[in-house]
Amino acid sequence: MTSKNFDVVGIGNAIVDVLVQSDDSFLAQHGLNKGTMALVSAEQAEQLYAAMGPGVETSGGSAANTLAAVAQLGGRAGFIGRVRNDQLGAIFAHDLRATGAHFDTPAAESGAATARCMILVTPDAQRTMCTFLGASVALDPRDLDLSIVRQAQVLYLEGYLWDAEPAKRAFLAAAAEVRAHGGQVALSLSDPFCVDRHRQSFLELVEGHVDLLFANEREIMSLYATDSFERATEQVRGHCSLAALTRSDQGSLVLEGELTHLIPIYGLGPLVDTTGAGDSYAAGFLYGYTQGLSAERCGHIGALCAGQVVTQMGPRSQVSLKELVLEHLP
Repeated sequence: MTSKNFDVVGIGNAIVDVLVQSDDSFLAQHGLNKGTMALVSAEQAEQLYAAMGPGVETSGGSAANTLAAVAQLGGRAGFIGRVRNDQLGAIFAHDLRATGAHFDTPAAESGAATARCMILVTPDAQRTMCTFLGASVALDPRDLDLSIVRQAQVLYLEGYLWDAEPAKRAFLAAAAEVRAHGGQVALSLSDPFCVDRHRQSFLELVEGHVDLLFANEREIMSLYATDSFERATEQVRGHCSLAALTRSDQGSLVLEGELTHLIPIYGLGPLVDTTGAGDSYAAGFLYGYTQGLSAERCGHIGALCAGQVVTQMGPRSQVSLKELVLEHLP
C-alpha cells in the first residue's frame, strides 16, 4: 500500500467503560436485554451506576479499543474522538495514549460530560451494555484533524457514530478525505440494533464507500434483513473488497471476492468476558492488512487477538499482543 504516516486512524465514540460482574436477575430487574447495547440518558446512567456493584473503570469505546490494540501490535495508530475536560475525559486520554496510539482531539470545555458505558458481565461471559454517549456525539467536522486522516492507510469507522447527525457528518467528511488521498475505508457495523435503525443508509455506505467491512453474525443478518447467515454472506460478497464476519465460538469467515476463508477460534483460556472481542478481532485484521499480509493471515491474527481478550475482564489485552502473535503465528 502507499506509504503513510499512520497504518490505521479511527473515528469513534470516546467512552470510559465501567465493568461490573452481574447476573440475570439484575438485568431483568432493570429491563435490560441481555447481550445488547442500549443508549441511556444522563439521568438513567446515574441511576444504573448507583444500583450496580463495585466496578472497574477503563478507557473504552469500540473504535478506540481497536486502535489501542493496533498500537499494541506495533502498528501506527491514531484516534479521533470527543471527550469533556473532566475526570473521565482525562482517564480516556491517558489510557489510550499509554498504548502508543496518537490522540490529540481537544477536550470540550462545556456541554455534556465524557461518555460512559456501564457493562454488566454475567457468569456466562455475556456483556450487556448501557451507554450514555455524552460529549462523544458532539463530534463534528470541526473536530477532525484532516492532516491525520490524509496520512492513514485505512480509516476505521464505528457504526455507533451513525446515531448522531454531527458525528455522521464528520464520518462522511473523513471518509471522503482519506479516499481522496489514496487511503481506504473500513467500517464496523457495531450492533444489530444500530443497524436496524439505519439499515438503508448503511447499505448505501457499504455498497458505495466501504472497502473493508467488519460485522458479527447478528449484525450482517440485520443489514440484509434476513434470518439466514448464508443468505447475508452472499449478499455482502462483492459489495466491498473484504468482509470479515465473526460467529462467536464458530470462528469467523473472511470473504475475499469469490473466496471464503474459514478462520477457527483460538481457545487461550476460560471464557471470562466477551467485551472487546470484536474490537480486538478488527485490530488484528487491520494490523495484518496494513502490513501487506494475506486476507486469511489477517483473519488468524484477528481471531488470536479476540481469543486473548475474552480470557480477561475488560476490552484491552493485559498481555503483549505483539508477543502473542509471535508465539502462536510465527
